[in-house]
Amino acid sequence: MNIDLGKFNTLKVVKEVDFGIYLDGGEDGEILLPKRYVPEECEIGQDLNVFIYLDNEERLVATTLTPLIEVGQFAYLEVAWVNEYGAFLNWGLMKDLFVPFREQKQKMQIGEKYIVYAHVDDDSYRIVASAKVERYLSKSQPSYQPGEEVQILVWQKTTLGFKAIVENSYSGLLYENEIFQSLHTGMRLKAYVKQVREDGKIDLILQKPGFEKVDDFSKTLLDYIKDKGGRIALNDKSPAEDIYAIFGVSKKTFKKGVGDLYKKHLILLSDNGITLAG
Repeated sequence: MNIDLGKFNTLKVVKEVDFGIYLDGGEDGEILLPKRYVPEECEIGQDLNVFIYLDNEERLVATTLTPLIEVGQFAYLEVAWVNEYGAFLNWGLMKDLFVPFREQKQKMQIGEKYIVYAHVDDDSYRIVASAKVERYLSKSQPSYQPGEEVQILVWQKTTLGFKAIVENSYSGLLYENEIFQSLHTGMRLKAYVKQVREDGKIDLILQKPGFEKVDDFSKTLLDYIKDKGGRIALNDKSPAEDIYAIFGVSKKTFKKGVGDLYKKHLILLSDNGITLAG
């Protein structure tokens, strides 16, 4: 059995002591699960799913807590403290996560948050984090199809829009002129593949392709007005953000839908909103 450092492992309870229990770590020996993390009615021979990391003396130790990041993952973490060797991030465990200066793009500041990648350092066998995110993104060509739903982590603002990390592996981009909601670094949300470019980067959109067909949206808008008692305060002068927050479509699609219903004499328009026609 090999222990996956910085990840969850299922290990068997082999011994109980005053300060916790010991788990069978195979070739790595017995691993302590401190008493504060031992589940009630835990018995010798029972399998436990635990996260394995290193304590302050660089010994393997287990916990039943779920950290904010695991080895092989990206996350948006806050700096708890710094010293002459680097920065230390709060990742939800007793011992903070170390970011050496060589793994920082800029000098990290206490209280600030950064997108980082967690990995095991080959030389020291310690779990460390790196803010040099590009180094750890997959260089292989993604196999996604247009319209496919993916989970993303918003990475950073650029002149084109927002970079995002797609499914913890690939680089993606949300274009500014196709974003109709507030975004910020560290947000996790679903998106849809618009296209996979030849360089392996993924163009993303936030609304499902095809949903913005005017006929489809016209019906959605009409149903919404009916559900709201026949009147809504939105109109074609409403902010795009307000429209997207309710319907998940662009202002352009909203205006086309309004125009479609108005031409069919199903709604009345005013400066105060939209009303169902009598």
